[in-house]
Amino acid sequence: MKKTILLTGATDGIGLQTAKVFATQGHTLLLHGRNGAKLAQTKETLLKLNPNTSIELFKSDLANLSDVEKMVSDIQQKVSAIDVLINNAGVFKVPNPITDEGYDIRFMVNTLAPYLLTRKILPLFNASGRVINLSSAAQAPVNLKAIQGEQSLSDSDAYAQSKLALTMWTFQLAKENSSNAPVFIAINPASFLGSKMVKEAYGSKGKDLQIGADILVRAALSDEFASATGKYFDNDIGNWSQPHPDALDLAKNTALLSAMEDVLARLGVKA
Repeated sequence: MKKTILLTGATDGIGLQTAKVFATQGHTLLLHGRNGAKLAQTKETLLKLNPNTSIELFKSDLANLSDVEKMVSDIQQKVSAIDVLINNAGVFKVPNPITDEGYDIRFMVNTLAPYLLTRKILPLFNASGRVINLSSAAQAPVNLKAIQGEQSLSDSDAYAQSKLALTMWTFQLAKENSSNAPVFIAINPASFLGSKMVKEAYGSKGKDLQIGADILVRAALSDEFASATGKYFDNDIGNWSQPHPDALDLAKNTALLSAMEDVLARLGVKA
């Protein structure tokens, strides 16, 4: 059965590799990217693989939550239903890690933007839908002051904390949305895959990106993920696994969401 799939960060790395698989299978693709020219090039590449694939493009800077709101509005005008959302876009090292408003870009792109996007498009899902969030083996306890822009972090600390925060809100939304809602799944697609982010961060060629693409396609389409809401899949071991303990701590999850909602309010957006 053909699906309507929204994929962020679709112009590079795991996102592009995953989009290629979906395109060859003929799914309807809603592709996000930050660079309009790269988005257009991605569409051209995918149409060469399958000229019959339906593709819509959405340009948005996930470091700017107003831009995310605009993307949501554009998506709502294009489609009336979504089957799968893959929150793939992420950043590790950037020239200036602080936004004009004073927030760490890693938290904005890796944690807050996908949260805002997911919350706002939830009405487009039904109970068979899936929200797949790309976590990481690199996870560290979240400093709420850092997510609120009150403390600076190193690249590695900000990345690891933003990925745990993503995992935590995945689990929390799974608890809050149990009926007629999509499943919420966090996935470590595998460590040190050969994405541009890994090459820039570690100077390593990395492993075959197809490893990550394959697990995302499975998570989007296979029956084994159909009812796996509030679970964590670790592709380093190729199986379901216990998440970081903080993701199972209701008090910490609640405090995190409160801090995130505070940042959204300060920026004038509402999830």
